[in-house]
Amino acid sequence: MKMTRNILRLPAVLKRRGKSRSAHYADVKLGLFVPPVKLGLRARGTPDDEVDTLVAATIADKSDAEIRALVVKLVAARKAAK
Repeated sequence: MKMTRNILRLPAVLKRRGKSRSAHYADVKLGLFVPPVKLGLRARGTPDDEVDTLVAATIADKSDAEIRALVVKLVAARKAAK
């Protein structure tokens, strides 16, 4: 059975995370959140399962180092899926 993946645009990601736009982009820059995927020339989005995984890690009070490692793993899984 194949799992369906949805792509969330930035407003939905911010709502799920409970973060401001600037805090979200700071987390991406620091490696604490996955960068968005390219959807078109000017459109970006983030897979919902990746958002859920990182929100769950935050709720579980994972350290920044653990979250960075998780981000690296999620980005690597994207590349492996190509």
